[in-house]
Amino acid sequence: MKSTTDETASLTHVAARIAGEDLQPGDFVTALTEIVELPSFLWCCDTAATSKDELVRLRYLPFEAGEPFKVIAICLPFVYTKRSNGKLKTFDTRRQQLVRLDKGSGKKIWQRMQRNS
Repeated sequence: MKSTTDETASLTHVAARIAGEDLQPGDFVTALTEIVELPSFLWCCDTAATSKDELVRLRYLPFEAGEPFKVIAICLPFVYTKRSNGKLKTFDTRRQQLVRLDKGSGKKIWQRMQRNS
């Protein structure tokens, strides 16, 4: 039994981490991780590890990770983007690690999301 695959359908692309200064308008990006800073006094009775006025940094995966955003302008540390539904979103590169999506993948997902919104 012979089997064949459509090579264009089986291509896998990898999103690449990117610094804000390497972005260009028209790029498709998404947030990979986000950092939140909370005061250490929120951690129950753990004064031995941190002082009361010290911030604790937490890295987490944002709910919108994977959603493509189209870069419209850059004024570091801010990256101004547009969602597929036309709404604007600002990323702060000090708090959010951005990845650039493969141009073809980003465009394809963007167009399908526009049709669904």
